[in-house]
Amino acid sequence: MSISLLAKYLPENCLPFLKHWFGDHIIHIKITRGRNSKLGDYRKMPDKSHQITINSTLQPQLFFFVLTHELAHLLAFENYGPRISAHGTEWKQTFRSMLLESISIYEDDLKSVILKFSKAPKANFMSSPELVRYFHIEDLEDESSYLEDLAIGARFIYRKETYIIEEKRKKNYLCLNTDTQKKYIFKPLARVEKIT
Repeated sequence: MSISLLAKYLPENCLPFLKHWFGDHIIHIKITRGRNSKLGDYRKMPDKSHQITINSTLQPQLFFFVLTHELAHLLAFENYGPRISAHGTEWKQTFRSMLLESISIYEDDLKSVILKFSKAPKANFMSSPELVRYFHIEDLEDESSYLEDLAIGARFIYRKETYIIEEKRKKNYLCLNTDTQKKYIFKPLARVEKIT
């Protein structure tokens, strides 16, 4: 897929950054249907080309953010070698540099969130509460809540099963499945249906 064909998924004025980052690399970009497990993915192919997949359902600024994340893998491996950790120091430095370089692309209210995130980039989008909240604004009218907004002892439904929040452990929550009596760790920004 050529860079110009990506334009409909992206915010304005970002193509110069992408052309610079793509350089002479052979990159196959696949636009996928929305996946719950991941927003994007990077792979180096056996023929030395690169494949990036990105969910088609992402808002333009999030699409650009995820594409930047995946391109940071490519550039980090190219600059530091194939033995680096996928989300290690080299990737973080590369991603941080790319985010700061392209900060003008983001809307003003998102710039401060991106700047804060860039100080210590995380591998998982869900690990940044500010980013998750920013890009899920339209979801606030549905019946779900963030787990962290519920009290200890609250009951909730997640994937058609009922749980009780038992305690907070550092950043995550220990919850009891009321049907199986098994305990599970939940992220604070898990979307759940509160039982009133």
